[in-house]
Amino acid sequence: MPVIEVVNLRKTYGSTVAVDDVSLRVEEGEIFGLIGPNGAGKTTTLECVEGIRAPDSGAVTVLGLDPRKESNGLQDRIGVQLQEAQLQKRIKVREAVDLWSALYRSSVDGDQLLAQLGLEGKREAWFMTLSGGQKQRLFIALALINDPEVVFLDELTTGLDPQARRAIWRLVTDIRERGKTVFLTTHLMEEAERLCDRVAIIEHGRVIEMDTPESLVARHCPERRVVFSCDRSGAQELVEAIPGLDRVEKEGGTYTLEGRGEEFVTGVIRFVSDSGLVVTDFRTVLPTLEDVFLRLTGHGIRD
Repeated sequence: MPVIEVVNLRKTYGSTVAVDDVSLRVEEGEIFGLIGPNGAGKTTTLECVEGIRAPDSGAVTVLGLDPRKESNGLQDRIGVQLQEAQLQKRIKVREAVDLWSALYRSSVDGDQLLAQLGLEGKREAWFMTLSGGQKQRLFIALALINDPEVVFLDELTTGLDPQARRAIWRLVTDIRERGKTVFLTTHLMEEAERLCDRVAIIEHGRVIEMDTPESLVARHCPERRVVFSCDRSGAQELVEAIPGLDRVEKEGGTYTLEGRGEEFVTGVIRFVSDSGLVVTDFRTVLPTLEDVFLRLTGHGIRD
């Protein structure tokens, strides 16, 4: 049995269809990411899975339970970090952790968790004095205080600086290594590529692709690019004879070559060697999950 199963989920708000026939399965011990443009239905899907919202139709199970009808049975077994949340202005960080710990039958060491998230120096600080990033880290701590079997994280690193973001990534990876399951949404493709065993891309309320990041890149962006610089005149005519070359761009003495196939990069290296070119810069540019995302969802700005 999968840890999370969603079958034909649909959720509307008046005439607006937020989620339209979404189905997915999350297996035990994996980090599963739901990615998509703004307004694609990520948060609504996640909130239906968490039991916060009731779907119009379809079925959802988490650890074999209905999150709406059997929420009491799930309370001690899941942890939830919401995209937008607030606490009392004058509650201290330590008090918030103690309060959340008291809600569960068992909990982890709150001080150790705060230390992992870089909040040990803020134990006595009021919530209203925390920065946006510190508040985000506190909510992640509260989601993990009961050592849940399944963790839901909605845009977990929004507003965090690079150091804090990587600390959170290490924490999420550690959660998975302890046998837990993580279901997250993110708009950061690097985050999804770094963390997720599988991702589902959602667009206009529908899942349009689902697989490992590596498989999605291989399927949708098979092209490879090589960029090198040299000062030999007439090199472009030689470059155009490289097997597998689809396109070449020249800017000054810098050439950008695009081609397909696993042997393309090797062919460029062989060409440079055989031609006796003196190369001052050489690098490969491999496609990423972000390239897949843009290819499938477009380049237009979403509100």
